[in-house]
Amino acid sequence: MELAGQSLSVGLNAVILSVDSDTPRVLIVPQSGGGVALPFGPFDPARHRTFEIGLRRWVAEQARFQLGYVEQLYTFGDRGREAPLAALTGSEDARIISIGYLALTADTATPPDGGGRWRDWYDFFPWEDWRQGKPEVIDTDIIPRLSAWADEAGVPGRRASRHDRLKTTFGMGGETWNEERVLDRYELLYEAGLVAEAARDGQVDDPTLCPALGLSMASDHRRILATAISRLRGKIKYRPIVFELMPDLFTLSGLQQAVEAIIGYRLHKQNFRRALDRTGFVEGTGKVESRTGGRPAELYSYRREALAGLPSLGLATPRLKES
Repeated sequence: MELAGQSLSVGLNAVILSVDSDTPRVLIVPQSGGGVALPFGPFDPARHRTFEIGLRRWVAEQARFQLGYVEQLYTFGDRGREAPLAALTGSEDARIISIGYLALTADTATPPDGGGRWRDWYDFFPWEDWRQGKPEVIDTDIIPRLSAWADEAGVPGRRASRHDRLKTTFGMGGETWNEERVLDRYELLYEAGLVAEAARDGQVDDPTLCPALGLSMASDHRRILATAISRLRGKIKYRPIVFELMPDLFTLSGLQQAVEAIIGYRLHKQNFRRALDRTGFVEGTGKVESRTGGRPAELYSYRREALAGLPSLGLATPRLKES
């Protein structure tokens, strides 16, 4: 396809997420040279009847993984951020329009050799994990560098705007940390030249000054991953989507641990369970989890029929107040 004299290609990306105990994970595909990417491939109208069929084929081929639940995430097409993977479309000069998909799975097994590998998503966004308190990297690296970047703006109005964005995205100056603004935080760091992708894309005058916060990904894949995490963190509050990540049988502690891994902070146990009881989403099976020492924990299952005839409803995420 051509648009205004430039070839245009449609790419398909899959953000495949799982939770293994207390570790939220994303399925990545190792690249030559040591980099990593999301499963990705061009849409071929001759081979793929639909975008989703094309996506499933690329994931099976590259990651050796069979997709289950999947939903369309977003369409990405910023010029200059897709270049490293443009060669996959057959033309390095092509403009890539990338359609991202979010896939959730309870399958945490490692794919066969030559396929994808699971990676903790906080390796890419270390500032997003507040389960052990405020991440040190925020105060030691992010805030000082973003503050300096904001001060560098020549126009007073722009300087104030940058400082306002810093406050709202990273919870400064009395602002509340909003766990759903994963994408906003990453985009601010990209604009300020504080992630490796900004240096790679030529957004930084001196790449040696880029601290490369978090692990980088090919093309704009870390941006796509940030979008997926933002979507998931918001959606678990109004749809019981978290159960797509749970095994058939689980303990209530295991469920709480999974939710905490996703949203990035500790939950108030009693309030979480009281709210869960009101939803009717889970029921005890009478079976218990085998464990060494301590009191055996009852195993629960998800009641899909609990949604029948009900408005949209998710899980409450009452935050445990820091002492």
